[in-house]
Amino acid sequence: MFESPDARASHQHLLLLAKINHGPGHRLGLVIAKKNVRLAVQRNRIKRVAREVFRRLPTSEPSMDVVLLARRGMGELDNAELSSILQQQWQKLVRHIIKTTPNVDQDS
Repeated sequence: MFESPDARASHQHLLLLAKINHGPGHRLGLVIAKKNVRLAVQRNRIKRVAREVFRRLPTSEPSMDVVLLARRGMGELDNAELSSILQQQWQKLVRHIIKTTPNVDQDS
């Protein structure tokens, strides 16, 4: 996954890596290192917000396996900012996947 993602979306506070998933629906992996987000409370909040954003994604988009890697400073974002950034970066991933992979069916 890390060596050859099909798409990536980078932001100051996070990195999303995606690979096409031929199964039903999206899957999410979270890598939130203590080195980048010190407090367990912040790491858990980030996970909770990320899962909620991920849960609300449209099912009409191509199925992907996505890994979220936290970067320094992510713990200082409030829930609304974090949610907004995640949605924007998700849209970047979807556009990139659709543009670069012509045989991906958007309805799956």
